[in-house]
Amino acid sequence: MRPTFRRLVASTAAAGMLVLVGCSAPADPDGSSGGATLVVATSDEPDALNPVLNYGVDGASLIFDGLVSRDDDNRLVAGLAAALPELSPDGRTVTAKLRDGVQFHDGTALTAQDVVFTYQAVLDPTVDSTLRSDLDMVESVTAPDAATVVFRLRYPYAPFVQRLTLGIVPAKLLSGQDINTAGFNRKPIGTGPYRIDSWTPGDRLVLTANERYFGGRPKNNRVVVAFVADDNVRAQRMRAGEFDAAELPPKLASGFDADTTFRVQRVPTADYRGVMLPTGNPVLADPAVRRALNLAVDRAAMVTGLLGGAGEPAFGPIPPTSEFADPSIIGKPTADPRAAEGLLDAAGWTQGPGGVRVKDGRPARFTLMYPASDTLRKDLALAVTADAKKVGIEVTPAGLTWDAIDPRMKSDALLMGYGTPYDPDFVSYKLFGSRFAGQGYFNPGSYRSEVTDRALQEGRDQIDPALRKAAYAQFQKQLAADVPWLFLTYLRHTYVLKSSVQGVVPRVEAHEHGVANSLWWNIDTWTRS
Repeated sequence: MRPTFRRLVASTAAAGMLVLVGCSAPADPDGSSGGATLVVATSDEPDALNPVLNYGVDGASLIFDGLVSRDDDNRLVAGLAAALPELSPDGRTVTAKLRDGVQFHDGTALTAQDVVFTYQAVLDPTVDSTLRSDLDMVESVTAPDAATVVFRLRYPYAPFVQRLTLGIVPAKLLSGQDINTAGFNRKPIGTGPYRIDSWTPGDRLVLTANERYFGGRPKNNRVVVAFVADDNVRAQRMRAGEFDAAELPPKLASGFDADTTFRVQRVPTADYRGVMLPTGNPVLADPAVRRALNLAVDRAAMVTGLLGGAGEPAFGPIPPTSEFADPSIIGKPTADPRAAEGLLDAAGWTQGPGGVRVKDGRPARFTLMYPASDTLRKDLALAVTADAKKVGIEVTPAGLTWDAIDPRMKSDALLMGYGTPYDPDFVSYKLFGSRFAGQGYFNPGSYRSEVTDRALQEGRDQIDPALRKAAYAQFQKQLAADVPWLFLTYLRHTYVLKSSVQGVVPRVEAHEHGVANSLWWNIDTWTRS
């Protein structure tokens, strides 16, 4: 998808070393916190640290908590709620009881009114929240007392409780303010294990331990998140010992494998890369072309050559780790160009000048866009170009800015990334549903299928897990038949850590991570040996 964060210019390694001077500190005298400071590095800096404006909405934000959270298997557990919220028999009322004694970082008590305010702010059309459409089933949210929150839904929505990972903000600090521009967005107050110490744009975010955290005081005093956009600079600084952990591209991370000072963590994800094939393109509108491309691309070679083995071939939008994954749609990891050529022959695409196939005077030719700053997507686009050429389809790769990409998505293919390990509804409903056709990055290729629409709707309407699984199996089968996307690879997010770091617990990650929801989702429990 298009990034919602601001990509910043990388500072040089020398400058980075200067700005992090003083970040490290000696261990606590009594050893109670397991070390004063942990420094982690990522490429992506958020625009704001306000959950209402899309920060850390899937939990693990370090600064905020939701009514529910997720454990190391991504299973829902109680967060600010004392227990998992209760669902009424008709599926339209969800009731949550708050924990006793939870405080915000400023010492004020959390109440149900803070929860009500948070959700009403997301639903407020004057607030620039990208989450509003995710909560369009909410008819009302009320607080019958200081410890109870009641959500009334317009219609039953099976995964609603999973939406309650949204971090809760204090009503008193944002009431009556323009949330879009509030100072809170840069120095927020939450209930999470860490509070904000400072945020230097383009450099670092400094967090300090929340002594009052209801889940127990963090085992370290401070966390520094360094923002280093350049992959090579981030790797250099990791090797220089500046960071305790850093996310790196697979090829750069593999360079640390032989050094016992470090260890490389390759984390399974639901983060896929694929080519969106717009139906508005006259060549790609032909199902035979899309199916031929699906047979032509060599996913195994992409995983081995471009990801250094840190990934798996992808054949659909629901990851193999999901209980909703349908094994029947997983194909052969190797390409089958002969079968691809047979499909094109049967559909009337004959060999033309220069080896490019032609049908009714139209050459089998299209443009494949990718964000120019993303080296992996560039490599994948070039691999697709080479594989397509082998079967007589000419692809022109084009590295562009997002502003240049936006107006062309209805007619030109695009190398995209999406994916969630949580509920299939969270991404796929908007990405493949007809009602969202052509709405920006919601279904940008204007794919339409009555079968797909029906399956996606049943997947969110049905409470029964077996019925939901059947619906999503039908959804995956229909996508495999229609091929609105060329699903290429699932990534493994690769991190390098100092070998001395202990307490790391990987879990299946989403496409969107960074400060929130990365390997350091449980950094409050990390220590150094």
